[in-house]
Amino acid sequence: MKRRWNWPIWAGFVVVVAGLFSYGFFARFPITRDFPWANLLLFGIGIALLTVGLFRAFGRPQVYRGTIFGSIFAMVAVLLVAFFSYVIFYVLHQVPASAGAPRVGQKAPDFFLLDQNGKPVGLGDLLSNSKGVALIFYRGFW
Repeated sequence: MKRRWNWPIWAGFVVVVAGLFSYGFFARFPITRDFPWANLLLFGIGIALLTVGLFRAFGRPQVYRGTIFGSIFAMVAVLLVAFFSYVIFYVLHQVPASAGAPRVGQKAPDFFLLDQNGKPVGLGDLLSNSKGVALIFYRGFW
């Protein structure tokens, strides 16, 4: 009997690696920047494929290949998911809060910036003509 190629193992490993390295791409969009749900979805799909492949490899080893490579790929994939989770959910939450940032409800200090025409505009000038001003802060890319 000819042994068959166990594609879920390889596809699962590729999806897990794609989930790890696609974080920089998904961080560009507001819907995936605050919580890495797209990366976690890729990790889940990859681990599910690896699990299916391992069950195929160990359940019918005379038909499907992948008992050794599947086990190695599964362990590497679990380590990659654990590393990603450690960095995203633990290390990045250890960054201290800014001490100089205004708190919610606190009046912002007056500042001057250039408008779209290159003229200086101050926060105090904007507040003198209206009841409020919406300030939007862009985090940018680090």
